[in-house]
Amino acid sequence: MSEAGAPVSVPPVSPAAHAAAVADLVGKYRAVPPGARVRLGKKSSNLFRFGGRPDDVTRLDTAALTGVIGVDTATRTAEVQGMTTYEDLVAATLAHGLMPLVVPQLKTITLGGAVTGLGIESTSFRHGLPHESVLEMDVLTPGGEIVTATPDGEHADLFHGFPNSYGTLGYALRLKIELQPVAPYVRLEHRRVASSELASTITQLCDLDAVDGPDFVDGTVFTPGEQYLTVGTFTDDPGPGPSDYTGQEIFYRSVRERTVDHLTVHDYIWRWDTDWFWCSRAFGVQNPAVRRLWPRRYRRSDVYRRLVALDRRIGLSSRIHRLTRTPQEEPVIQDVEIPVDRLAEFLEAFHTDIGITPVWLCPLRLRGQQRWPLYPMEPNELYVNVGFWSAVPEVPGRPDAHNRRVEELVADLGGHKSLYSTVHYDEGEFWKHYNGPAYRALKERYDPHGRLPDLFFKVTGAGRA
Repeated sequence: MSEAGAPVSVPPVSPAAHAAAVADLVGKYRAVPPGARVRLGKKSSNLFRFGGRPDDVTRLDTAALTGVIGVDTATRTAEVQGMTTYEDLVAATLAHGLMPLVVPQLKTITLGGAVTGLGIESTSFRHGLPHESVLEMDVLTPGGEIVTATPDGEHADLFHGFPNSYGTLGYALRLKIELQPVAPYVRLEHRRVASSELASTITQLCDLDAVDGPDFVDGTVFTPGEQYLTVGTFTDDPGPGPSDYTGQEIFYRSVRERTVDHLTVHDYIWRWDTDWFWCSRAFGVQNPAVRRLWPRRYRRSDVYRRLVALDRRIGLSSRIHRLTRTPQEEPVIQDVEIPVDRLAEFLEAFHTDIGITPVWLCPLRLRGQQRWPLYPMEPNELYVNVGFWSAVPEVPGRPDAHNRRVEELVADLGGHKSLYSTVHYDEGEFWKHYNGPAYRALKERYDPHGRLPDLFFKVTGAGRA
């Protein structure tokens, strides 16, 4: 394991300390006057819905709810506070030879955030999404009560409706999750695949009945017609020596350059974080001279995201475009799920109409037959997450044209779109995609007075979100 990438041990949080932190937060939440806007404060965000930060919102400190309460090696479970980052959760579980079933790609995503807002990674073809490994969770409801939600208990409706609710039905303060055993290393094969064989190869690799199937599958599309699938397998063998992509070398470039690679399990989990996939190039961090001067501790997704937020706040990029008389740019930052048999159609239209590269591919399927009301994927269906995060020249008079085209494609192909970024559906279309009747029933039971914002208003910015 690379020295720079070694996990830092995080002391566990005692049950008593957790109980005290919950009591303190609940007390502060209940003290906020009715009708006042309230939000849980976090040090970092992985949302890409930028806007003004209204002064009339009361932000409640959650610093005492950011730890791991315990890891049970016998049952392969962990009890985790809701605001715990995956960086800290992974460090705590790897110390016991375990990891969460699905670890989203970026270190500062929180467990509660991944459950209420969805998450994905290269184990998702086998283990689904992060919320599917939750066994129970304590939720602070909009009414200021703490309820324990389980798959078949009194609050089973909240348990199943919580994913994709984005904090509009309450906040997860404690979660019990399943873990899986790990080996010390991950062996990677980067396989170049023809466009005509991409969907069928993904389907074959993700066959759960296959003997000795892979542990990890994802892919990278560099240009139309040049795409690679990366197949990972746990191993005790470090190969010729595990690679280190926290220094001068850059992981996504290695996909083109190497057929076989080895990483420590820790460095594999965080292989994308150092360069925010490939997005660090926007800041010059992939330039060798800049990279040598840019401290390792700042080669992190949260640092780059803060730089983007600063630019959005002060409008520097827009000013430069005005001064240079170049077109303004439309950020197109999205993750969408497409049925695997429609993937070729999506990529063909995407390359023609949007034109962003590289593009990330990540196969996923639900773990079982359970449907999740607010993100209604079909059981037994293999999907491919397509992730693209860049900007393209605006269409004059249509500043959201490319994002709207993505939404149109996703709907036409029977897919789904994550809500962490900009959303342009009108209200009727939005609720058609995200099960308006189920959401309204949950809102009526758990937030009848509208203490927390409505999901549509929150993710679109319409009204008071």
